[in-house]
Amino acid sequence: MSDDLARGLGYSFQNASLLEQALTHPSAAKVPGVHYERLEFLGDAVLGLVMAEFLYRTYPGESEGDIAKRHALLVAGTTVSAVARQLDLAHHLRTSETEHLNAGRSLTSALEDACEALLGAVYLDGGFDAAKEVVLRLWDGKAAESGLPPRDAKSTLQEWSQGKGIGLPEYVTIKSEGPSHAPVFHVEVRVKGEEPVEASGPSKKLAEHEAARKILEKLGISL
Repeated sequence: MSDDLARGLGYSFQNASLLEQALTHPSAAKVPGVHYERLEFLGDAVLGLVMAEFLYRTYPGESEGDIAKRHALLVAGTTVSAVARQLDLAHHLRTSETEHLNAGRSLTSALEDACEALLGAVYLDGGFDAAKEVVLRLWDGKAAESGLPPRDAKSTLQEWSQGKGIGLPEYVTIKSEGPSHAPVFHVEVRVKGEEPVEASGPSKKLAEHEAARKILEKLGISL
């Protein structure tokens, strides 16, 4: 691991192969399945739990709904990719010679995945406390922002769709996976006249919020 990445993470790996796997795009996997996707799955759950605990303790007077709004923003893809760029993961990510990740969605998606995979790798290498320290360090400032909770993506989408006279958005659970203590739900939001958008999260509610946020972003509607 480069000194820059080690300093950015604030963590040194004991098992270098975990770090290598976290930074390996599926296109560059020398052994089938040995790339960042499984670690990304784990890291997503770690991030969700750390942020949930942080918000629970930081905003003791807020309702579950307001905490959920903050949580959805902090674990959103846009936030994760911003952290990845902060770490300059594009410089460290391993891809095949034929896989071209430009400055568009393909690169952003890969950075999100690799960032979450790094969190999963830290968890496996050093345990939950080590992963928690890394998350809170990387999300420092983002997580500690004061003020009112962000606008609710589901409510915003509902207001928009009703204003257009096209009825209410429909949320459909596509599948759920993972162990009972760290499930991941995949939810699809459907709005009349638009392509369905899928998102995932550690609960159905958070997955729905992320799906709503994604389709609002696609529609060019700001929260």
